[in-house]
Order: sequence, then C-alpha cells, then structure tokens
Amino acid sequence: MRVSKDAVFAVVAGEVRNLAQRSAQAAREIKSLIEDSVGKVDVGSALVESAGETMAEIVSAVTRVTDIMGEIASASDEQSRGIDQVGLAVAEMDRVTQQNAALVEESAAAAAALEEAGQSPDRSCGSVPDSATAA
Repeated sequence: MRVSKDAVFAVVAGEVRNLAQRSAQAAREIKSLIEDSVGKVDVGSALVESAGETMAEIVSAVTRVTDIMGEIASASDEQSRGIDQVGLAVAEMDRVTQQNAALVEESAAAAAALEEAGQSPDRSCGSVPDSATAA
C-alpha cells in the first residue's frame, strides 16, 4: 500500500501544527513564569530597599543613643565633681564651726575671768583711795 504525497504532507503538516501549538502554549507558560518572576523581583527589590531604610534608621537611632549616653556620662562626671566640691565645702564649714566653738569657749572663759575679777576689785587691784576722802 502506497501512501500518497498529499497524505504524508497532511500528516507532517498536522504534526507541525501540533508542535507549533505546543510551542505557543510553552511560550505562553514561559511568558507567565517570566512575568511572575519579574513581579517577585520587584517585590524583593522593594523589600531590600525597605530593609535598607530600616537599617539606616537603626544606625541613626544607635548614634543618637550613643550621643545621649555620652551626655549622661559627662553630666555624671560634672555632678561627681560638684558633689566633691560640696563635700569640701561641708568639711571647711565643719572646721570653721569647730574653730568658732573653740573661740566661743575661750571667750566664755575670758568673760568668766573678767567677771570674777570685776566682782572683787580688792583682790585684783588692791585698795584704791577715794579721791574725795583723801583730800
């Protein structure tokens, strides 16, 4: 049995048509996959950009915290020096107070001695003649 050229051509043309249809379908699927991939890359790029911005914000916040901690340390040092000066001033006030207390005690003793001397003039100065009776 002999197959005609037209029949062979029809079979080959049918296979070419089927192959073309499958190629077209595969091309559509590839296009869809590429579009999906591009969309995912766009989303990924946006996420990376957002992550970069977040990291920049974190770095900025850490820098601010570091600056604040430096200011706190400086203020603490200044307060410590101020407290030391207050301590020195209190010690000086204590020394002056003790010195004043000693002077008060000395003054009280001197006043008591003067009072005692003033109450008995005969003992300390002797007898002084009255100018009215001596003349």
